[in-house]
Amino acid sequence: MKFLQLLVSSNIFVAVTILSPGSLPLGSLLSGLPFNFVQRFGVQADSRAIAQSCPLPLLDRLASHRIAPGETLADIAKRYKLRPETIMGLNVNARSTVLPIGETLLIPPFNGIRVNVPPGRLIRDVAKQYKVRADVLFELNGCQPAPSTLFIPGITWSPSYDTPAIVPSSVLKFTFPLRMAAPVLTKFGFRPNTRLESHSGVDLAAKLEAPVLAVAPGTIAFAGSQGPSGNLIVINHPKGFQTRYAHLGSVAVKLGQRVSEGETIGTVGQTGVPSVKEPHLHFEVRSNTKLGWVAEDPLPWLGMK
Repeated sequence: MKFLQLLVSSNIFVAVTILSPGSLPLGSLLSGLPFNFVQRFGVQADSRAIAQSCPLPLLDRLASHRIAPGETLADIAKRYKLRPETIMGLNVNARSTVLPIGETLLIPPFNGIRVNVPPGRLIRDVAKQYKVRADVLFELNGCQPAPSTLFIPGITWSPSYDTPAIVPSSVLKFTFPLRMAAPVLTKFGFRPNTRLESHSGVDLAAKLEAPVLAVAPGTIAFAGSQGPSGNLIVINHPKGFQTRYAHLGSVAVKLGQRVSEGETIGTVGQTGVPSVKEPHLHFEVRSNTKLGWVAEDPLPWLGMK
């Protein structure tokens, strides 16, 4: 038998009896007090007792899956008995029509979504919003008094749960990747009339063999053939940003080479598996985050709507 001693004020303590580690949800043990007790009163608890009574936060216990050639999102979801949307919600690289071979996906033990918690918001408020039990949510996320992120079980992910795209900074401005302005054939994001297909960049109409230009100074991180992307060039830029140029006809740069803004790096082509039949440049902007290189809508970066 263990005791968890909570300091309510300078001279008032509340002792909670814990029969054995993991025997009861800690949230249930604290059910005699307001659920947001820790946040409202600044509760201090014996960290060893909490550690023994609560598992690690679920987001720290995710499994990983490396994408094999020929695998589809439906195949992977079926293997782990999950909805495809659950995997898409935790993995930006799972939102494309064709999965990137060799990349890693994070896999939760059951369906749910990851959400950011604004500072000052109580766990019970989040639980009420998503209609889940507050004590379950508390323990599932490691009994953290003020978490910045939570895993919400049983909720089906959709794009509306994602945070807005990063707004381009004035520190880094991109020029157009073609010598002339071009109409947009396919925009960024989920495609109309589809459920799970997402476009990670924009398709800019262009003539075959038209020069493709670096939109900003940077270093070549990849230059070569990459499955459905065909001939692909990836450039890493300052401030944690990256641009990608796909379906190229030719590649004029090498790995590790530094390029300048407006420098020709290749030509427009139709290699790989383009999403539209018309000749075009597939262009992406990505930002470096804890989830990896997350795709952003390129149009604001190019001064387009």
